[in-house]
Amino acid sequence: MTHPEQPWTPDPTLAEPVTEQAPVRLQAGEAADAAEATTADAPRRIDTTGEWRRVSPKYILVDLIGSAIAAVVVVVVAVVLGVIFEQAWPWWIMGGLLLAIALGAAFTPRRIRSIGYQLRQDDLLFRRGIMWTRMVAVPYGRMQLIDINRGPVARAFGLAELKFVTASAATAIVLPGLPAEEAEDLRDHLVEVAESRRTGL
Repeated sequence: MTHPEQPWTPDPTLAEPVTEQAPVRLQAGEAADAAEATTADAPRRIDTTGEWRRVSPKYILVDLIGSAIAAVVVVVVAVVLGVIFEQAWPWWIMGGLLLAIALGAAFTPRRIRSIGYQLRQDDLLFRRGIMWTRMVAVPYGRMQLIDINRGPVARAFGLAELKFVTASAATAIVLPGLPAEEAEDLRDHLVEVAESRRTGL
């Protein structure tokens, strides 16, 4: 006589107890540190809400004069090459270059008006460009050389340009079209601020 098999049931004494983990709560200081770390990991945007300082409107005329000089040089070279080789290709090249110069001159006023800078608390913010805008923030402590350049045409209009050289060649910028007196005052101010930042004052 066979007995029916009893269904197998696990021994409750061998089962591993399941413990619930309490949720981890951060203290006020730890929560603030975590929030600060999250904010630090997020990409920072440059604050451009300050007042932009523009270059002198006279720089538009200076740039147009430079374009006119370039056009004259192109015409002279094309005439010389046309007389020497007696072929048509110098005139085609001249036409293309003159067209490019004319298009550049047409956008000169807008391009010049797009140039500006801000003196912020920790750096100098520089902006230029219409379709492709370039914006560079140069920390005062990284400025190694601040030079003033004045070409013959700019000197005739009382203008100058500031060139900023830093430890990185990618952040070297040129700020053109400044009145000569403003350029000198800005250079002296930036040199003083840069020296104080490097010495930790």
